[in-house]
Amino acid sequence: MGINVGQRNLTNNSINKVEESAKLDLIITGQNIEVLPTVKDYIEKKFGKLDRHFQNINNTKVELSEQQTKSADERYRVQVTLDANGTLLRGEERAENLLTAIDKVVPVIDRQIEKYKGKLTRKGNKNGPSIKSKLDEEPAADIVRTKRFVMKPMSTEDAITQMELLGHDFFLFYNAETKEYNLLYARKDGKYSLIEPELQ
Repeated sequence: MGINVGQRNLTNNSINKVEESAKLDLIITGQNIEVLPTVKDYIEKKFGKLDRHFQNINNTKVELSEQQTKSADERYRVQVTLDANGTLLRGEERAENLLTAIDKVVPVIDRQIEKYKGKLTRKGNKNGPSIKSKLDEEPAADIVRTKRFVMKPMSTEDAITQMELLGHDFFLFYNAETKEYNLLYARKDGKYSLIEPELQ
């Protein structure tokens, strides 16, 4: 059974395949989908020049997947994650066509970069908040995904910035001021709340 991506044809593959380009520091992964050279080249043309207008990008990870969904418009998912000196910028789009999903996520990432650059300019901070994450797909009981973080101490302000850049409504971080782990979350009124746990 083939996967229609315009004039190209991809073959289903249940084994994840990773293609890397050292020159562009671009990592392309496929879940339930084979990453053909034509698709790899297409992605490199779309994302290989991101570091030309933003030098802080350490690497770019593009995750492709085919999913069984009720809506054909969401069949293919493309998620792009940039590591900007430890700060993660992420964009995700879905479409019925793989190449269309790739095209749709490009402006999303561009907006994330511009948003991040604006925050660095306002703060006068070239490095920005630092946090690195790694996904571990090992299931345990009903837990289908485990997310592990390598945390660096940061201020509450930096935690808010990182949460907004990731597009999350909550964020766990190590507070540099209190030397404790805090949970930050966005309220419906547009403000933020901070949870400071206490051990008994």
